[in-house]
Amino acid sequence: MQADFTLDLRGESCPYPVIYTLDALKDMQKGQILHVVTDCPGSFRNVPEEAVSAGYKLAKDPEKAGQEYLFYIEA
Repeated sequence: MQADFTLDLRGESCPYPVIYTLDALKDMQKGQILHVVTDCPGSFRNVPEEAVSAGYKLAKDPEKAGQEYLFYIEA
């Protein structure tokens, strides 16, 4: 999937992946796609849950790729 922006949050512990993801989405135009990469296990549930509750939608189901978690979120 083609993303407009990528946010590499590997090495950031929770809750920072959620905070930085929501902050990045606020600055994006509606319809743009944010690709988020984390390695914090808690983010696999928290990032999509918080993004959806803030009014954004997942452009693709979350993925686990080895030790990394990948999200595609539409602003």
